Amino acid sequence: RVFIATSLDGFISRLDRDIEWLTYPPHNDRHAPPTGSHSAATEYEQHLASVDHIILGRKTFETAVSFPEWPEPDHEVLVLSRAVTISDPRVTVVRSIDGALAKLDQAGAKSVYVDGGDVIQQFLIRGLIDEITITRAPVLLGPQLSIL
Repeated sequence: RVFIATSLDGFISRLDRDIEWLTYPPHNDRHAPPTGSHSAATEYEQHLASVDHIILGRKTFETAVSFPEWPEPDHEVLVLSRAVTISDPRVTVVRSIDGALAKLDQAGAKSVYVDGGDVIQQFLIRGLIDEITITRAPVLLGPQLSIL
């Protein structure tokens, strides 16, 4: 499963990998407050509750560890990295998609959240993604990093 947000023009982060436009959108007093009880945050929480494992690319992992709190405390997290050694007890590093699949099979994974542009592409190429949720944020980023 993939759950990802993009700007209106289809980008997932700025070229410098900044996602503040998504995590801390600017406040505007001229805008009306959100209406209804349905929000992207609620959808994301429901998505996380529906998965038992998470696979992150190295760059996405590096973004996650920069947050004030570890965003995935209740899940087993695999980080896909061909070269970098990560010494973090919250994650298991795997070197390849095949290595990740073997770990997931060994753990009896039923539902896996795949995150990170490069990792999502690799899983799509192999036909391993069966569900994608794309949320559009009301912002235009211009030429930045796209999901595909």
